[in-house]
Amino acid sequence: MLDANMQGQLKQYLANLREPIELVASLDDSEKSAQTRELLSEIAELHDDVSASFSGDNERKPSFIIRRANDPQRWVRFAGLPMGHEFTSLVLALLWAGGHPPKVDADLIEQARALEGDFEFEMFFSLSCHNCPDVVQALTLMALENPRVTATLIEGGMFQEEVERRDILAVPATFLNGTSFYNGKMELAEILSKLDSGADEKAAEKLNAKDPFEVLIIGGGPAGVAAGVYTARKGFRTGIAAERFGGQLMDTLGIENLPGTAYTEGPKLTDNLKGQVDDNAIDLMDLARATELRPAQQVGGMHEVVMANGAVLKARSLILSTGARWRALGVPGEAEYRNKGVAYCPHCDGPLFKGKRIAVIGGGNSGVEAAIDLAKIVGHVTLIEFDKSLRADEVLQRKLRSLPNVDIVLNGQTTEITGDGKRCNGLRLQDRESGAERAIELEGVFVQIGLVPNTEWLADTGLELSKFGEIVVDDHGATNLPGIYAAGDATVVPHKQIVVAMGEGAKAGLGAFDYLIRNEPVEDIAQAA
Repeated sequence: MLDANMQGQLKQYLANLREPIELVASLDDSEKSAQTRELLSEIAELHDDVSASFSGDNERKPSFIIRRANDPQRWVRFAGLPMGHEFTSLVLALLWAGGHPPKVDADLIEQARALEGDFEFEMFFSLSCHNCPDVVQALTLMALENPRVTATLIEGGMFQEEVERRDILAVPATFLNGTSFYNGKMELAEILSKLDSGADEKAAEKLNAKDPFEVLIIGGGPAGVAAGVYTARKGFRTGIAAERFGGQLMDTLGIENLPGTAYTEGPKLTDNLKGQVDDNAIDLMDLARATELRPAQQVGGMHEVVMANGAVLKARSLILSTGARWRALGVPGEAEYRNKGVAYCPHCDGPLFKGKRIAVIGGGNSGVEAAIDLAKIVGHVTLIEFDKSLRADEVLQRKLRSLPNVDIVLNGQTTEITGDGKRCNGLRLQDRESGAERAIELEGVFVQIGLVPNTEWLADTGLELSKFGEIVVDDHGATNLPGIYAAGDATVVPHKQIVVAMGEGAKAGLGAFDYLIRNEPVEDIAQAA
């Protein structure tokens, strides 16, 4: 199962074990069970403190638990083979079960240990899902830290019958004590906040205790990090408050147009950005959503940003880099069948539509790339473009037209997504030229029609926004409010690209630096607070 390179790396990791662990598998006569046996045997051979047995009787086969030999009540179960994006999750489960301390905020670990009640989690993932590992790892950590928490992590492609029975059409899909808990990506702090009624209060107290920043950046994508690196390197106390560190990068796989980097993937680039944040001593406040802006001109003293948990952060200068999100169609049935056949991430949810008929709505690069990727998995793809021609790069269009299981519909307006009350079963389409309408029977719809800036919370603040809700900035990244700058996909700057966001972030950071050195001295921060 593991090549020589992977075995060598895993052996190095296992050297960090502090106590023995046991791998207990439940297998049958299938090929996947044979592969599971091979994988666990190879792992056990790499370290004396790892033992593997094959006497389990769990109903899901193949599956295996990882548990502490000295405390068998603390365990996590993988149903299926955790390879692909989940191989890192497997390695971390081995290390954490073996006593290696996780690189997680100590307060979160204590919060997980203090949970009262019995929590039985089941979580479905796909091996191509880049959002799933965060949920897998969070539940793994909780199960290994608290004996009243169990986590069974299920590879949906291997247990397709169960996926169908539970009507799972999007991953990550998490169930708690037999009922749906959440669909989508969640990090440890988010899960704990749902289980611990006092979590928000604790987080707010922690944020309120922070001293005012010289530069506070709202948003942790490429633009925000670039801005923070520049201001921190100039010697200014910098903070980043991010609803989700990495932003859209976490939903982006192949990146081949970043100068100096032939190929990378969004989650990997996000890790690199996180490393720069740490190296530059930037105060990162992740999972911190801003809900209100109080410009200094209105409140006096410093700019204030109110967070969703009620905390208030203060700063001499602000850089707004809140990014954008996928645009919704806004047609009947879309909201009703979201995660029930209507999806927005082809990489995450595509494997759940294996052999089925699906539609991709959107003829730009994102839509065409999604159609090309999905055509390898699903039975048939109908690409629907609102305009008279596709807008994607010509190389992508040629690839798309070469695929035998793809139809292209131009000048098509989706008017409704239909379903049977439980899941999507098709859509209604109108020809924009002739007005003719028709219905298409489908089992999934992937929406890829562009972006909406995350700026609703900035309305009625005096900040100038375009008619599309984008933040208006000048050549220096400055907004119309003194001391407030903006960068990235949330602004009017065209071409929503990673490299553009990074450049604009650097520009906004330098703009904020220039503003600070020309205005109130650094020594007066404490007095102004």
